[in-house]
Amino acid sequence: MTEEFEEVRRIFQAAPFIGSVGIELDAVSPGECHASLKVRPDHLQQTGVVHAGVIATLADHAAGGAAGSVLEKGSYPLSIEFKINFLHGASTGKLVCHAKVLRSGRNIVVAEAEVMAVTKNGGETLIAKAMVTLAVLQGQLV
Repeated sequence: MTEEFEEVRRIFQAAPFIGSVGIELDAVSPGECHASLKVRPDHLQQTGVVHAGVIATLADHAAGGAAGSVLEKGSYPLSIEFKINFLHGASTGKLVCHAKVLRSGRNIVVAEAEVMAVTKNGGETLIAKAMVTLAVLQGQLV
């Protein structure tokens, strides 16, 4: 496993909420993070589609993983702002998120994340797109 993957895996494991939601880290390369989620009944809202908060959490955390893959050792990302557009509903199956860094600076990282619903034939339908701004913080991740 790459050093980037190990660092991002540490970020994912240090977030108990992410584990309770069921988000899994799939792949990491410099500036990119891929994560997924198997849709469970408790992810659904009253209309039977995946709750916006679940989708936003997947996008936000994958963007943080992408940011974490380009930071110096001893630094970690923390979201300070994000915007998400929900484009399509999803109700069953699996969601995948592809996040990538658009700009990495000394204090701020900007990333985008696309959340896709995996279709029955294995294709992907774009259901949400997020832009995430993250602060670069120093010190140990708790």
